Amino acid sequence: MGKNIDRSQPLFQVEDLCQYFHVAKGKELKAVDHVNFSIYKGETLGLVGESGCGKSTTGRCLVKLYKPTAGKITYKGKDIFSYNKQEEKEFRKNVQMIFQNPHSSLNPRSTVKDIVGYGMKLHGLATDADMDQKVEEILKRVGLNRDHMSRFPHEFSGGQKQRIGIARALAVEPEFVICDEPISALDVSIQAQVLNMLKELQEEMGLTYLFIAHDLSVVKYISDRVIVMYLGTMVEFADAEELYENPLHPYTQVLLSSIPVADPKLVREKKRIMVKGEIPSPINPPDCCRFVERCPYATDECRSKLPELKEVQKGHYVACHRIK
Repeated sequence: MGKNIDRSQPLFQVEDLCQYFHVAKGKELKAVDHVNFSIYKGETLGLVGESGCGKSTTGRCLVKLYKPTAGKITYKGKDIFSYNKQEEKEFRKNVQMIFQNPHSSLNPRSTVKDIVGYGMKLHGLATDADMDQKVEEILKRVGLNRDHMSRFPHEFSGGQKQRIGIARALAVEPEFVICDEPISALDVSIQAQVLNMLKELQEEMGLTYLFIAHDLSVVKYISDRVIVMYLGTMVEFADAEELYENPLHPYTQVLLSSIPVADPKLVREKKRIMVKGEIPSPINPPDCCRFVERCPYATDECRSKLPELKEVQKGHYVACHRIK
């Protein structure tokens, strides 16, 4: 990536994060279960896994949409749930989120000017006199123009709506942005444009990203480091290049083998790893490897004990009993 990443102190530190939801008859849905990671200023941390693995829930905990069941989240060294009123306002300005579905994340009764300008007004970054100019500037950065300011969300395509959502997040000049599957609802032809725009904006504005996705080819393109999650737990964590060249966890290997290849010759040569069985329920899961029922290498140890996430090579962590 060649970016300026400050590794002297984490921007975000997540320690033993748990997010459980109470469901019927005293049962608990363990959406996020004992997750640990750091995010450094200037980097893009990818968070990947199939639907229901807990990646979006993790992102929502970081932006305080959920209060975790257990664990600690610190931003610049301070617990984000211990802020006073002024610190809370500053945090809300510095940490923003781009949501997955642009169709439901924009207020249909507000114009683009109101949507993008609301945060600026709230944080004192623009007055009524210079609001038009400020909104126009941020819209230009995301590929829109002044004519779009007076329109409503239903007048735009999906790609344009997502650009409005990105403009809204960036309007308050944040440091950290959670991108919650920002391109999954877009046409393939538009996805590359939005990805490239996010990379350019990161360089221009000095942003740090948590990029959540289920498409590993997308995550490789934009991320510096990647976390692979399965059923609420971290199964592998490494630099992006290392993870794609040397995947160690069976689940990571399965995900990488499923990436489509455009070349028919390479498709015939590529080994596809197939898994059997259904994803187990996240409600009261057993205290053993969550991937055990689908893993072709499962042993008795996998069925009796939860594997610990441990560093097996420098900067490469994996939770698997097979990897010693």
